[in-house]
Order: sequence, then structure tokens, then C-alpha cells
Amino acid sequence: MTDLTALFTDLVRLETRIYNAVDARLKAEHELPLGQFEFLRSIASRDTARVFDLARELAITVGATSKAVDRLEAAGRIRRTANPDDRRSSLLELTDAGADALAAATPTVEAELQTWIGSVLPAPVLEQLATNLSMLRQRAEVDSRTDRAET
Repeated sequence: MTDLTALFTDLVRLETRIYNAVDARLKAEHELPLGQFEFLRSIASRDTARVFDLARELAITVGATSKAVDRLEAAGRIRRTANPDDRRSSLLELTDAGADALAAATPTVEAELQTWIGSVLPAPVLEQLATNLSMLRQRAEVDSRTDRAET
């Protein structure tokens, strides 16, 4: 029987080590922390983005998201525009500088992930891992939304 506590520990430690490696490379080569890369990627992947949307997608607080958005805006990588449907929120979009930073950093992230993950696991194992992690993440996100709705 699988020791779930050991599995959890391995998963967390692996995530930490990979995150730190990718973050260090992005900072060194692009002066872009991995956290900001993730925000740029998330904003670029949708038609409209609000701070609340990003917080939910990235599983962090609205306050932390707002601070990250402030940093990206100060760096000229995103802009806020008035939300015509809700005066209490703004819509976020990449600037040309943000799109350029994302385009330049994406191959670096992909190369680092290839080194850490893609070159280690055979393709069928990697595909199964991706499927299983997606399933677990979806379950966790459903459970998280259910917990918030009950409080």
C-alpha cells in the first residue's frame, strides 16, 4: 500500500525544488520571477481577467494577487482598464512589454521543465502523470469552492 504521507512529502519537495530552479533561471535570464510569469501567462490565456479571477485560478488570496498585479503594472507589463460591467473591478491586459516578456520567457520555462521532468520520465508515464495530477487538481478545486460556499 502506498504511503500517502510520503507521497505528499515527495510531491511538495519536488514542486519546491523545480519552482526554485525555474524561478532562478527566469530571474537570471529575463529578470522575471516565476510568479510574475504565471500571472502574465494567466492573463494572456483569457479574454478578460480581473484580480479575483487570477486569485481563484492561482489559488492565492485576492490581496496577494492585487499586490502582484500592482508590481506588474509598475513594471509596465500589464495595464488596468475600467470594467464596464462592474465599477468595483478593473480588467487586466498585457502590454506589449508584457507580451514580449512572456514570449521571451516561455521557451526558458519549457527548457527548464524539460530538464527536470520531460527528460526523466518516459512519454507514456509523463502523460499518465499529467492526467492524474489534473484529476487531483480538479478535485481539490471543486472541494475548495464547495468549502468557500459553505462558510
